[in-house]
Amino acid sequence: MATVFSCRTFSVDVGLHRYPDGRDVEVALVQHAPAVVLIPLTDTGALILVRQYRPSVRRALWELPAGGVGPNESPDAAAIRECAEEARYLPGKVEHLCSLHPAPGFCNELLLFYRLTELRPVAHDADYARDDDESMDVHVVSLAEARAMVARGDIIDLKTAYALTLI
Repeated sequence: MATVFSCRTFSVDVGLHRYPDGRDVEVALVQHAPAVVLIPLTDTGALILVRQYRPSVRRALWELPAGGVGPNESPDAAAIRECAEEARYLPGKVEHLCSLHPAPGFCNELLLFYRLTELRPVAHDADYARDDDESMDVHVVSLAEARAMVARGDIIDLKTAYALTLI
């Protein structure tokens, strides 16, 4: 396999891959680090969503906070960091719910879903900067409203729609 493209978030490898039945088949595979998907819940059971612009679909989307697990970073630590960076809250309790591959036909990315509770606001002087390509607004909505947003087509992000089935 040869890497034909590489950037900050993923790489693309192309080459022959030996299948379990012995056949060699040319494949193109996207190599992607694991990512955490956060379900931050307030003490009243409300959900924290972010609205952020996504160049791939040329529009702003309603999503749950999410982000990559850094090198030498545990998924739990990534969940805490991403919650602070994107939602602007630090969780007191972090619970891993499940892990799923969103596109195994061509990509090895693994999404790790977390419920985060006992939230407290990030201090204004805390060093939790968003990535350069992130511009988002934070909104608190009821769980019923979030589910209605999926039904109306306001939430079109699959990881967010699926995560709502976990709570």
